Amino acid sequence: MKPTPFTALHRSLNARMAEFAGYQMPIEYAGITREHLCVCQSAGVFDVSHMGEFVLKGRQAFDLLQYLTSNDAGALTAGKAQYSCLMNPNGGVVDDIIVYCIEPQEEYLAVVNASNVDKDFAHFAEYAPRFGAKVGKCLQNISEHIAQIAVQGPKALQILQNIAEQPIMDMPNYTFKKITAAGIPDVLFAATGYTGAGGGELYIDTRRGDCLALWNAVMQAGSDFGIMPAGLGARDTLRLEMGYCLYGHELNDQTTPLEANLGWITKFNKEFLGVDVLQKQKAQGLTRRLIAFKMTERAIPRSGCDICTASGAPIGRVTSGSVSPISKEGIGLGYAGIEYAPVGTALFVKIREKLNAAEVVKLPFRKILPA
Repeated sequence: MKPTPFTALHRSLNARMAEFAGYQMPIEYAGITREHLCVCQSAGVFDVSHMGEFVLKGRQAFDLLQYLTSNDAGALTAGKAQYSCLMNPNGGVVDDIIVYCIEPQEEYLAVVNASNVDKDFAHFAEYAPRFGAKVGKCLQNISEHIAQIAVQGPKALQILQNIAEQPIMDMPNYTFKKITAAGIPDVLFAATGYTGAGGGELYIDTRRGDCLALWNAVMQAGSDFGIMPAGLGARDTLRLEMGYCLYGHELNDQTTPLEANLGWITKFNKEFLGVDVLQKQKAQGLTRRLIAFKMTERAIPRSGCDICTASGAPIGRVTSGSVSPISKEGIGLGYAGIEYAPVGTALFVKIREKLNAAEVVKLPFRKILPA
């Protein structure tokens, strides 16, 4: 298993470690619930250095990016970012990614999921010759050189401003800039995240800056706010409470963005790979859709559980499920027939051969659940 630049640090903090996407990653430190609540109420720090980063340079690379992604990268101006899907010819999702515009139609940074780095780069490389984009020149995989720290929570920007030489407090969501942080120049700060709690993410090239010094500076700046390191366990429960998709669960090569409620990042005003399939699906209507549900009796849904009618007939499957650290209720996401998608629909989740009552609800969970 590969380490991140922070692996030794996690071990020194007695984190519970486990393999994830080929990396040795911290699952929890003080406990998933404590870390989850700390992020919601103050701030938490995540090591997300396992994520992948690709640089795309030149007009050919821009054309390649436009063709392979569902969102419109042409709408981006310098310093703006967007959520998008990397598409396949069948309208399925190769990965969900974030695209950062450094210079319009000339330079972009694509951040991809850790488990898909090799797959995604091969996908870009496969289609690159169509646009004259040369691998190694127009398309570069810089993942092994980038450390990434996500500082998330309502106090995160205030904490980060204490170590940033440039103003960041008023940055709109999905914008980014290069800053000097803790005396380290050229740190890319992005007002993005995967928790729904606010905050941002710091990218640092390990060949040019001391990522451990940056981590320590963040922790010191947040000490008066009760900042905590947080692991992948809390990252998962936080994203689930917001209803954010996780690749390999809500998204895969056989799932379309429309089925996953990602029509808002699917732009039909341009040509992209698989657009014909999505246009046909949109015209004919969906047969299934990603739904959010909460248990109306005490039970914990898990990925892979059947979603059923009252008679036990399967109508779908759970893709993600857990207990909400906020409400203590069982919550989940899953795919079901389109007729079962309306909010308020009664469902049942089959857990250990027992049917447990549930109800379709509107996302996000965190807003509809008691504080």
